[in-house]
Amino acid sequence: MRGTRSTLRRFHSVDTGMMMMMMMMTFKTLLITSLLGWVQCQESHSMTPEEKTVIRDQIVEMFDHAYGSYMKYAYPADELMPLSCRGRVRGQEPNRGDIDDSLGKFSLTLIDTLDTLVVLNKLDEFEDAVKKTVSEVRLDNDVVVSVFETNIRVLGGLLGGHVMADLLRQRGDRMQWYQDELLHMAKELGHRLLPAFNTTSGLPYPKVNLRYGVQNPLSRTGTESDTCTACAGTMILEFAALSRLSGESVFEEHARKAMDVLWERRQRGSDLVGTVINIHNGEWVRRESGVGAGIDSYYEYLMKAYILLGDNVFLQRFNVHYSAIMKYISQPPLLLNVHMHNPTVSVRSWMDSLLAFFPGLQVLRGDLKPAIETHEMLYQVTKQHKFLPEAFTTEFRVHWGQHLLRPEFAESTYYLYKATGDPYYLRVGQSIVEKLNAYTRVPCGFAAVQDVRTGAHEDRMDSFFLAEMFKYLYLMFSEKSQLPIDIDDYIFTTEAHLLPVSLSITQPPCQGNITETVPISQEEDLFTHSCPSTETLFPNNPSFAKTIRDGFKYLTGVGRVFRPLPVREIELPLHDNGMEPVEFLRSMGISLTPLHEVTAGDAGSRKRHKGVYRVKLVAELSQTLDEEEVMPHIVQLISPPFLGRTVLTAGPAKFGKDLSKQEHGVKGRLVKVSPYTACGPIENAGELEGHIALALRGDCMFAAKARWLQEARAIAVIFIDHREGSNSEETPLFQMVGDGDSTEDINLALVFLFSREGAVLTDALEEHNNVDVLLLPKERQMGHDKVDKPFGMNIKLRLAEEGELEDGEARGPTLEFILDKEELLLQDEDELRGEQSSQQQQQFCSKATENERTEPCSADSSPPTNSGPDINPRP
Repeated sequence: MRGTRSTLRRFHSVDTGMMMMMMMMTFKTLLITSLLGWVQCQESHSMTPEEKTVIRDQIVEMFDHAYGSYMKYAYPADELMPLSCRGRVRGQEPNRGDIDDSLGKFSLTLIDTLDTLVVLNKLDEFEDAVKKTVSEVRLDNDVVVSVFETNIRVLGGLLGGHVMADLLRQRGDRMQWYQDELLHMAKELGHRLLPAFNTTSGLPYPKVNLRYGVQNPLSRTGTESDTCTACAGTMILEFAALSRLSGESVFEEHARKAMDVLWERRQRGSDLVGTVINIHNGEWVRRESGVGAGIDSYYEYLMKAYILLGDNVFLQRFNVHYSAIMKYISQPPLLLNVHMHNPTVSVRSWMDSLLAFFPGLQVLRGDLKPAIETHEMLYQVTKQHKFLPEAFTTEFRVHWGQHLLRPEFAESTYYLYKATGDPYYLRVGQSIVEKLNAYTRVPCGFAAVQDVRTGAHEDRMDSFFLAEMFKYLYLMFSEKSQLPIDIDDYIFTTEAHLLPVSLSITQPPCQGNITETVPISQEEDLFTHSCPSTETLFPNNPSFAKTIRDGFKYLTGVGRVFRPLPVREIELPLHDNGMEPVEFLRSMGISLTPLHEVTAGDAGSRKRHKGVYRVKLVAELSQTLDEEEVMPHIVQLISPPFLGRTVLTAGPAKFGKDLSKQEHGVKGRLVKVSPYTACGPIENAGELEGHIALALRGDCMFAAKARWLQEARAIAVIFIDHREGSNSEETPLFQMVGDGDSTEDINLALVFLFSREGAVLTDALEEHNNVDVLLLPKERQMGHDKVDKPFGMNIKLRLAEEGELEDGEARGPTLEFILDKEELLLQDEDELRGEQSSQQQQQFCSKATENERTEPCSADSSPPTNSGPDINPRP
């Protein structure tokens, strides 16, 4: 709740000297304000009710387009293929590996969308969807599915749909025919998932056959030994709700047991957990610890299990883990993975997009400052790349370029708006809506982005897009009175399905389903047992959230939007200090005046105006690569009839044999692996010995495949992308990475081909018995001269007083920016969107030699050809 704020103002008498000092300070303030018009024209984030209505209506229209396209082109298939305008049916499309384990031939998108229909007040469509689900969906299909995905999407969807249907039935105006059919389906599905828990540890298998379970000879599963922490620790909300609603305790018992095992297996020194664990002996397989992929929703479900079930032990465990996260993983605004046994060292230099949920979880705990910091960092990344890449480096460059329409960033934005009421977050939400419409909308729905650098689409629209994204966006722009339900009566699952918080009161726990509380030694803080009011968070300071954000708004180099004003605009990206530029200068006693006013008078007159300086920005230049460097490799077919004329562009690996150090590359005969994914014992190991293996991407990590093939005595591996149609012309190359643990044991040469290039190899193998290939870096290809690598510039700015350069105090190459009245130095990405090329011609003609002045160019001028590299302000 928000506390009321009052400010007690006291007036004190001041002597004449104090009054003069105040007058001088006022004069400085007025001088700065009058000269820097942008101080008066700060961007306003407030949003009128009419604006919110327009955006809310736009969200509804977008949902209608997405859901309508699924129902028209895809139903009863599990998901929509928005580029092909047809449904994705498992077994009828190329296998995508583990991704397809979400598909169980149970109309996934329909079930996942049920309670979203109610939130968006589409009650007629909801009733029709429930009838379709009850009459047409089967749950006994002979399909191997992910236990985790089926639980959060299908079981959660059925439970959320049942809760909504029961509520509408109790109101008496619709759904009177409903007799708990969705709950019965949820119970059936729960029993079909239970065989996965038949392990010695109590941790579930990662996969289960909906018809045959796990250990049945017909199940085609049960050989797995590992699961991810989130996979085992994200069952308690759905399973406990199912137990409370059905009266069958077995579901909650198994979910609690899995949570207990993960808690007991935490690293006692750091209180962190790893990413992958053995389901039989409870030993950690991957000891990398973070808050993103593989762990994320385990922490989320500890907190939310306390909220839903009222069981204090979950809160205690969450607080222990949270303290460890803030001590080791949180490096504001970054969240970096560490080794659970040695948590003081980061194990990788990139972050994945799934961690974008974490600021929302911090809001639930009441810890808003780090939530605001991390969220602002994520927002700056979206401004730079339009969307959150699937993974990005600590320098905010693209690591994996995919964007799968994930909702986690929208989720955290919603929570922060609910907690602060700050309309800034409405503007963030608005940007999400606009970018989805501008860059992902296609005639048959919304398509994922294959690579944010190219904007190319991918033929998929995952069910979570309808289950989560539209729910959070719609709620963000809706008042409580405009919703058909009281949203505060529900807790969101990790798939944003709605479960009533009243469960702990109206449906008491089943016998034996209370986890014993174990005393935990922990330093408690303000938020350990309660969420504070905003009066505690923002004492008498409604702009407190803004002051936190402002320290990170230039994090990625994207500047603020400025529009031409009658008075001088200037932008100083002094992000190291975290203060507004004018506040920074004011703290130094420095004011700014237009250059022509300063130069109009003589030097003596300027000296008499104390505190007024001519300001120079001295730029120190250092070379840097614009993106993480990827050295292209090639696969050259050298046997007849190709004889070296067929050359395929390949991507390298960050582990294995370094081909750049092999004088003549690696040459050998090509052998297709069986099984093709190479995620288990190799059946044709005898054929592979001494040859180059050809394997398909998917189902497991590159490092795992490499180890199996190394055991089979292959000398190199060519991995082919499992995404149909991918190619090196449209998709930037990337470097294959390991599995988080040491890969020093892998000494094979490894390269990666996109699907289209890989098809050349597979076709060659089908047509010819023996195909020999040569693997080597592309720069060593015969007949190709080495090309100089382009480079960009990092510009570090500092303030220099008049005459400093002349005195020789500047070191190294410099650029001196003289701020003239009509110049506009920086523009934001959103400001540049849609502008014509004439506006893109604004630039600086510069000479990167000491004591030479940078002159502004006119729109029709061009830099001198001998002026060195162009330096363009990055939007």
